[in-house]
Amino acid sequence: MKALTIRQPYAELIACGEKRVENRTWRTAYRGPIAIHAGKHRRDLTHYLDEKGNQVEAEYGIYMSTMDFGAIVATANLVDCLPVDCIRDAIYDEQYPWLRSHPHVWGPWCWVLADVVRIEPGIPWSGAQGLWEYRAPSVVAE
Repeated sequence: MKALTIRQPYAELIACGEKRVENRTWRTAYRGPIAIHAGKHRRDLTHYLDEKGNQVEAEYGIYMSTMDFGAIVATANLVDCLPVDCIRDAIYDEQYPWLRSHPHVWGPWCWVLADVVRIEPGIPWSGAQGLWEYRAPSVVAE
């Protein structure tokens, strides 16, 4: 399965179904199942903290203490990869009526995700840059 490493809190927002678009500087022709990997770094998270230093993305009720880092946190289906300018020009309004007003559409390339399934607890895993291969551990029944 293909996988994509995404910084927190964005990986968590995808896992909880709030973020249906991942923004990248590059496009991909790949379509299909994708594992969402939460990066291990916590840098740049301080601007998401509340005055107590523990809450991230308060409007969604996401707490840093409960987020996974360095783990596969969800699977999804990558259904499209669209240029943000075309989204803003309403070219995809019929196909994706929710897309233009989605709060996480920044681009320049918007990877449209569907069928997100959270994995709890997250599966510890090392990530990588770009799209990479994730081979889920097999479960052996005894």
